[in-house]
Amino acid sequence: MRSVLAFMFGSGQYKSAAANLGLLIGRLGFGLMLAFLHGFGKLPPAEGFVGGVASLGFPAPALFAWAAALAEGIGSLLVAVGLLTRPAALTVAITMAVAAFMMHAPDPLAKKELALVYLCFALVFLLTGSGRFSLDALIHRGRN
Repeated sequence: MRSVLAFMFGSGQYKSAAANLGLLIGRLGFGLMLAFLHGFGKLPPAEGFVGGVASLGFPAPALFAWAAALAEGIGSLLVAVGLLTRPAALTVAITMAVAAFMMHAPDPLAKKELALVYLCFALVFLLTGSGRFSLDALIHRGRN
């Protein structure tokens, strides 16, 4: 149980103020841009988006469209504020992997580029956590 909580609320142990500031800037840029430029525009999922998900062969395409839209909208906001950063980054990473490697599979790299960049940033926050300047760090400090 302790390892699950550490994963969910672990913020990483970075002593350098510059590293923690870098994580904060990265989280804010990544999270706010993904949420406001892509995620919230998909809520609620339009028929075209649900149809695109269905064309990928997902069962219950409306459910998966909602999951993708929530990952991009709410999940990226959670990353931005540093709350449940790792689980939220995981949902974004899965969504961006589907976007890059399934939805845009036949497209040229330039069309996949944005999903791949968001995927890379999501993986960074999944692996590093949120850093000292986050809600996860406040929760983690409160638990110790």
